[in-house]
Amino acid sequence: MATKASLQDHYDRQLKGLVKSAPFVLRITEWKDQPPPILVVKERVSRDEAEQRRGENWVERGFVKGETLRRLLPLLKKACSSGVDASGVPTQVDRFLTQEGLRQRVTLPLDEEAGAKLALIFRLQERLPDAERVELLTRRVLLFSREEALYWLSRITDFGPDANRWAVSGLRLFLAGQPNDEGVVRMLDAMRSK
Repeated sequence: MATKASLQDHYDRQLKGLVKSAPFVLRITEWKDQPPPILVVKERVSRDEAEQRRGENWVERGFVKGETLRRLLPLLKKACSSGVDASGVPTQVDRFLTQEGLRQRVTLPLDEEAGAKLALIFRLQERLPDAERVELLTRRVLLFSREEALYWLSRITDFGPDANRWAVSGLRLFLAGQPNDEGVVRMLDAMRSK
């Protein structure tokens, strides 16, 4: 079990320096009037986009909190477990997706694949009250390749408010079915047994 000191040492030694160049980051944070922790994924934007956004280099792509976070935590940990730095050394960001790790308030570097997958999951689960559909959606996103995740993320973020909203609705339906559809439970049971 990782202690607070060993997590802080790992962060200071290996992760902190990677944040400046990471394409995505995962913040473990807290918000006023919300029970902690809250996970927020942000994507680095281009210089032109940053200038349009008053100098900000990051844009929030989504968040997860509360019971949804608790249910998805093992899957989110899996999404972050394969990240490596530029030298091919595992970053072990998943060490922070534990009870002890979630007590930290840190910004963790994510590679493109993990960042895009988490951004998709976080954005698509918003306002989706059915926990079974959220889990199914998450499991199916985790099956995407890096390229698929980046493509679908671009479809729900880069084409204007109306097109983005329609893409979120369509992709949510494609990945998680309709409310009260018995196929959701059957598909989820099959994926859990693998």
